[in-house]
Amino acid sequence: MNALPSAPAIATTCPYCGVGCGVKATPDGQGGALIAGDQAHPANLGRLCSKGAALGETLDRDTRLLHPMMRGADGTLARTHWNDALDRIAEQFRAIRAAHGPQAVAFYLSGQLLSEDYYAANKLAKGFLGTANVDTNSRLCMASSVAGHKRAFGSDTVPGCYEDLDAADLIILTGANSAWCHPVLFRRMVAARAARGTRLVVIDPRRTATGDEADLFLPIAHGTDAALFSGLLVHLADTGALDQDYIDAHTEGFAETLAQARAATPDRAATAAATGLEPEAVAEFFALFRATPRVVTCYSQGVNQSAVGTDKVNAILNCHLASGRIGKPGMGPFSLTGQPNAMGGREVGGLANQLAAHMGFSPAEVDRVRRFWDAPAIATAEGLKAVEMFDAIARGEIKALWVMGTNPAVSLPQAGEVRAALAKLDLFVLSENVVGNDTAACAPHVLLPAAAWGEKDGTVTNSERRISRQRAFLALPGAVRPDWWALAQVAARLGHGRAFAWQGPADIFREHAALSGFENGGTRDFDISGLATLSDADYESLAPVQWPVPQGTREGRARLFADGGFFTPNRRARFRAPLPTAPAPRADYPFLLNTGRVRDQWHTMTRTGLSPRLAGHVKAPFVGVHPADACALGLEEGALARVSSAHGTAVLEVRIDAGQPIGTLFAPIHWSDANASHGVVGALVHKRTDPHSGQPDLKATPATLAPVPVRGRGYLLARSLPQLPLPEGTWWARARLEGGFGWRLAGAAEPQDWAAWVERLGLPVDRAELMDLPGGQYRTAAFDAAGRLVFALLMGPPDAPQAWDALAGLLGDEAVSPEDRRILLSGRRAGARGACGPLVCSCFGVPRGAITEAIAAGDRDAAAIGARLKAGTNCGSCLPELRQILQEVLVPA
Repeated sequence: MNALPSAPAIATTCPYCGVGCGVKATPDGQGGALIAGDQAHPANLGRLCSKGAALGETLDRDTRLLHPMMRGADGTLARTHWNDALDRIAEQFRAIRAAHGPQAVAFYLSGQLLSEDYYAANKLAKGFLGTANVDTNSRLCMASSVAGHKRAFGSDTVPGCYEDLDAADLIILTGANSAWCHPVLFRRMVAARAARGTRLVVIDPRRTATGDEADLFLPIAHGTDAALFSGLLVHLADTGALDQDYIDAHTEGFAETLAQARAATPDRAATAAATGLEPEAVAEFFALFRATPRVVTCYSQGVNQSAVGTDKVNAILNCHLASGRIGKPGMGPFSLTGQPNAMGGREVGGLANQLAAHMGFSPAEVDRVRRFWDAPAIATAEGLKAVEMFDAIARGEIKALWVMGTNPAVSLPQAGEVRAALAKLDLFVLSENVVGNDTAACAPHVLLPAAAWGEKDGTVTNSERRISRQRAFLALPGAVRPDWWALAQVAARLGHGRAFAWQGPADIFREHAALSGFENGGTRDFDISGLATLSDADYESLAPVQWPVPQGTREGRARLFADGGFFTPNRRARFRAPLPTAPAPRADYPFLLNTGRVRDQWHTMTRTGLSPRLAGHVKAPFVGVHPADACALGLEEGALARVSSAHGTAVLEVRIDAGQPIGTLFAPIHWSDANASHGVVGALVHKRTDPHSGQPDLKATPATLAPVPVRGRGYLLARSLPQLPLPEGTWWARARLEGGFGWRLAGAAEPQDWAAWVERLGLPVDRAELMDLPGGQYRTAAFDAAGRLVFALLMGPPDAPQAWDALAGLLGDEAVSPEDRRILLSGRRAGARGACGPLVCSCFGVPRGAITEAIAAGDRDAAAIGARLKAGTNCGSCLPELRQILQEVLVPA
């Protein structure tokens, strides 16, 4: 992988969440790049979170898929040429479509794709193959927001912008752990509080890092958000806080919606009973909303990922519509997008119930897109949504599937069934940029090497409707090609070359923009026809711009709907009454399992897992448990527990968390078979979906929890991956470290079993070893000829300390010092280096030990520690943990 010739700092966009932060990447000439925030980008103004700041550590060619692969008759994958791979795809698409009809073909796409890639996939599938079985992993994160917006506004429109966070006097965060999942935006909210006294209300069943910084925290019962906002609507009506002029001029259905809300939550007491909140807390929340004109309500996956997610969204929208708090500075509902291009994917029709340019499947819309594309075989009805799609694969109804840029074998509900379904396909095509993820292990027939971040060239759209360029700053390695190119090549082989004769992403963008304005006339929200005539040079230099950008202008619009103008047939917003419900655990599965993200990891870790910095915060898959539940089950911090549902099992480390509601569990989604032995949480999650959006209910799966006894626990450090399987029955989780890898280990193996396993590895002769059979200890370390540590295994009884933090630094390029070598098998290092502890600040690599030393030296608050160590001074997502350490050290137990 080589740097592009004479490349200066390139302005591009972060590939993680929907904040859409601007990044400046300066290629280093060695296949990597220096990363900094782009101070000119309006989404982040130069700030990056820990993940964005570590992007330079993820440009790793070692894990890349560099050439097309095809599965032969013997079942093995072998390197092939692009022509052979593309020929096979086209031939089998043609044959399957002829034998079984277009509905036997499907595409499963990703919010990681650029809009140009997405557009090409949707045009090929829906326009020319005639199948609407095209869905995306955005179905797992944003579909309920889409459905709620369309029910209320007639369009998938986020009405506000990030500047509203600066101007608001009250910001409500519901179902959103923004301090970890959208940290750049959260720091913007905290800055508004410091600048103008903005109040923060956090609504979440689980007290997270976001809740720790709230002015008012509402620990709502799982699934009852709609009841809370229905009660708020009643309160606004009963206290004269409605904007009746706005309701009369711009909405419909208010009286019926209010009547249903009043029947369900007639007053604050009823709302408190329905939501599990204290009446006084409900009263305070209602009073804050009523008395504060400038209110922004931000909602994310805790709202969306629910069997009643659409109703939750509409309950929030009802309150903003009824009070006229929409489309004005500092006012409005705001959906926080999960992925970098979830919105861009929807703009080009990435969901199964959409056509391109925010059009649907009405006869008029189908005809409009058919004529624009000149696509007589266009799909005329909605396709199958993600969960339905994989069920149809399992039944044998879908015979061919092309997966692009996502890992459904880990991320979809009941992931075990997904893996079984993939094995039934006549044609399984996977476009990926890494070799070793779980979906790639599910026997694809064709594996295509896709461009990765840093090599991609196109556009993405963030949470505030802002289109930004993702620019290439590295050359394409090996035989890697962009996704749009591969799709166009298949289209040409199917006889549709003229419709896909693009020379580059600028051609695709211009076509996409032109379609958005085609026969629009202001009837559709998404219109970027003002950008349809961009020259190649204009496209290359395109500055971030918010849509709509109608014909005749290149300027976007920050806010919508302050004066009505909705996109329903009568141009009025629609109130929609939710049906307040709450999940209930089953007697045989007494816990509710909630899933989500952690601070420093992303999706299934194919990118973030390459960064040693990001691996330092949470080293293994875990389950959060309330202390009372842990005590009742005899679980201790760091022990292993088996989490089971009716669909699967995972074995996770226990984290005792007083912020976790009693009777509930929390487990992160990131670990897979590629980096842990029993960590695929998606295998447990049920397939219950929202009836309006098709979004899976990822927050409330009935589950059980039980201890997993082990005889030994420990860890392994190695410069390279050991080639032998671990002893039978070993639980493990692997993380990237500076200079190598680290494994957390547990299981039934005895010291002599580990000793025998080590002997089979063929380690260097220079090796130290300690075995204590009565004490259950086995420890060994091996060194190369230069005296560098190449391998260390430290196993002991379950109650022994298990932290590798002190020894991980010994995998560097320097020889281990005599002092360290003498005490290495004790798990310690000589001097101050031994007191490093777990990582707290990923942005600047600050461990807990350095923070406690700073406190001991006289630093008594986060600002002083930041001045000394820089901890907490970048994205700020470690500030809650930093403050907790201050409290623990300064306040006697």
